[in-house]
Amino acid sequence: MKFSEIFYSIQGESSWVGSPCTFLRLWGCNLRCLWCDTKYSYEEKPIGLTLAQVLRRVESFPAQLVEITGGEPLLQEEVYPLMGELLQRGYKVLLDTNGSLDIGGVPEEVIRIIDIKPPKSGMSERTKWGNLEELRPTDEVKFVLVDRDDYQWAKGITERYSLLRRARVIFSPANGFLSLRELAEWILRDGLKVRLGFQLQKFIWEKGTRGH
Repeated sequence: MKFSEIFYSIQGESSWVGSPCTFLRLWGCNLRCLWCDTKYSYEEKPIGLTLAQVLRRVESFPAQLVEITGGEPLLQEEVYPLMGELLQRGYKVLLDTNGSLDIGGVPEEVIRIIDIKPPKSGMSERTKWGNLEELRPTDEVKFVLVDRDDYQWAKGITERYSLLRRARVIFSPANGFLSLRELAEWILRDGLKVRLGFQLQKFIWEKGTRGH
């Protein structure tokens, strides 16, 4: 498998925010979002590891929560046996995916966090909308928003696909584009029952810090 990095930190961007977590960042991505803050996950040289090596790394950390992220982890077929092995060993597994690939083959016990790309990301047309029909109550749908237009679009998608009845829904501001306060005010004003998301790691560690 090709990895960008493996590290132990605090989960910062989902409803699991604040939980100690081992992160497995797989290398490579098929999208190029405007606000991407992990370009190194597809620009830098990957680290090649076997399944056994990855599992040893995971077991070296105390966390029982593991997040598989990227890049886009579903680009690598080896991610499926990896998820299976982690589940068999008793880990709670989160999969953060960009929403452009089929999630149907992901093991049922895995919590899928699907990042739906609004228009200002530049990648909205790559969304695999059929994934929203596959959602389970434990899954999460995340929208990273650049401005008011993205917000209105995300509201429309949430309503059209009845997402609040299907999964947890998170609206997050794109770092450097939209303020947390402004997005919070829009959500409150409209009475939306979505969760306000943010990147906790950017409040804890300095800008550009890796491995956190």
